[in-house]
Amino acid sequence: MQIKRIGLLTGGGDSPGINAAIRAVVRRAWKEKIEVLGYANGWAGPLEGRARVLDRDSTSGILPIGGTILGSSRTNPFKIDGGPQKIITNLRSAQIDVLIAIGGDDTLGVAHRLAEYDVNVIGIPQTIDNDLALTDYSIGFASALATITDALDKLHTTAHSHHRVLILEVMGRDSGWLGLLGGLAGGADIILIPEIPFSVSAVYHQINERKRRGRHFSIIVISEGASPQELAEPVVQEKEVDPFGHVKLGGIGDALGRALNKFLDLPARVTTLAYLQRGGISDPFDRILATRFGVAAVEFAGDGLFDKMTALQGNDIIPVNLADVLAASPQLIDNKLIELAALFD
Repeated sequence: MQIKRIGLLTGGGDSPGINAAIRAVVRRAWKEKIEVLGYANGWAGPLEGRARVLDRDSTSGILPIGGTILGSSRTNPFKIDGGPQKIITNLRSAQIDVLIAIGGDDTLGVAHRLAEYDVNVIGIPQTIDNDLALTDYSIGFASALATITDALDKLHTTAHSHHRVLILEVMGRDSGWLGLLGGLAGGADIILIPEIPFSVSAVYHQINERKRRGRHFSIIVISEGASPQELAEPVVQEKEVDPFGHVKLGGIGDALGRALNKFLDLPARVTTLAYLQRGGISDPFDRILATRFGVAAVEFAGDGLFDKMTALQGNDIIPVNLADVLAASPQLIDNKLIELAALFD
């Protein structure tokens, strides 16, 4: 089919690199004389029919800028009465031939469900958690990893100087990519991730074993979704669920710190990176990855490849079925990486 107009939206939590993908979609579309409409605030945009034309001028200079110029939200149109039909009506009214959605499993899950209503959709993976299946990396992960590594480098100086146990809580609801690779890159002594339930007593013994070897400090990285065996479930900030059925995680670092302080003679202190992980400018890897994803999404559209997601596998950008991505997510960590991390305690 001939593509004349593309709709574009960004949903879910923001990540460094989104704007690079937006810019790439616009630039590649411009080469084919395809108009791009950017929808505001995730799925709320097509639901309410709020969009603006994106062109070379309006996307000039956005490559390094963090966040998303389109805005985002966690709106779930399938939780709103008549939501899907409103989106379909607004897309048809705007003469949208293809809708490109940039986001994580929730955003792409909505896109896939709309494909069942004969909406032509293409997804671009964007999540600092890097938990989308069938792609080696998602937009935002590398930049967030750099922030975590920098934080650990800085925490080391205080931990060593003041003989403390410093705990860094990072994001990672269902998989510990940020925690594990951040811990490896930043030289953490103990890494706790959702894939492996941990014991507070085991952490206590690891710290004491380090102390016996003359290491009078420890750095612990813990993913927000890590679950202590003593509690048998993740720690949550808010029990109320969002429109996609998720509770807000957070606080496991403080819970671990309180538990350790009951027994340790080294004081345990907690730092929670929270939104700092996904803020700020994107790193070179994310800029290039996002650019390649954005260009590929337009090219997939031109080839009639719909209900697909752009995926990095090795050094190639390929189309994968959204249904397969959603069925296989979250992308869990290779056991070899877990074994690698265990060498450095």
